[in-house]
Amino acid sequence: MSKILIVAEHADDVLNPSTAKCVACASEIPDAEIHVVVVAANASPIAAEAASLTSVTQVLCIDNPLNVSQLAAIVAPQVVAMAEGYSHIFGPSTTFGRDLMPRVAALLGVNQVSDIMEVLGSHSFKRPVYAGNAIVTVEAPANLPLVATVRVASYRSVPDGGNATINSIEVESQSPEHTRLIELQAGKSDRPDLQTAAKVVAGGRALGSEEKFQLIFQLADTLGAGVGATRAAVDAGYVPNELQVGQTGKIIAPELYVAIGISGAIQHLTGIKDAGTIVAINKDPDAPIFEVADIGLVGDLFAIIPELQAALSG
Repeated sequence: MSKILIVAEHADDVLNPSTAKCVACASEIPDAEIHVVVVAANASPIAAEAASLTSVTQVLCIDNPLNVSQLAAIVAPQVVAMAEGYSHIFGPSTTFGRDLMPRVAALLGVNQVSDIMEVLGSHSFKRPVYAGNAIVTVEAPANLPLVATVRVASYRSVPDGGNATINSIEVESQSPEHTRLIELQAGKSDRPDLQTAAKVVAGGRALGSEEKFQLIFQLADTLGAGVGATRAAVDAGYVPNELQVGQTGKIIAPELYVAIGISGAIQHLTGIKDAGTIVAINKDPDAPIFEVADIGLVGDLFAIIPELQAALSG
């Protein structure tokens, strides 16, 4: 039997959907017993959400005031302190997981398997390389703990309906003194999270300015969608880098992806290859984005978007 521990991602006492996607991956491993650990300052509300996930049998809570910041340097030693007895330790391939899991692997003295996109066996997986242009099969040693990140764009969240037991535990770990949270600067938005949104509207450098990028925000709000951007748009200062989609940004898999003024560089396409339906609007009929788009419209975005907005609002 494989005993799997999943490190829950959360913010503001709410469980991130990436955790449910990690559970979906773990449930593909034969004879898996799945536990979720919630490392937080107040784990109770998050644990209740995790306990309702299908396939989860137990939720473990580590309450500590130091965990309010969710710093990887502080969380990792606590995860390692309770890792004994687990054959697998999973985290999401989000910013949180990419920061945390390498530390967990290093403290355990093992290599990490990154971006699991398909389970072939208990220690055999497929993962993308070369910006997703090739898929490799990875065989991990079965006699060592397997630390891995799950490519959340490759999985759908498991549904609710579970009834896992919830237990509070105490761990003995030494919190590092060299790392402390000084300040967190983050934008606040009521829009869906980019990495978990079912619909995403994204803009490129063709928007021309931060002010004109408001067209993307307005359309996204009308559709109830998240907002994304290309690296060129981010580098130009139109939007913050937390909205960047692509190889050096976020890998996403929405049901609908609307690419506006995006040419379709390979680095950007890497981030959207798992999207359900791709709609592209670009004035260049030869733009690479049209090669992957399910629906393409050639034209001036500054004429098309207001018309589309009026039709949707009407």
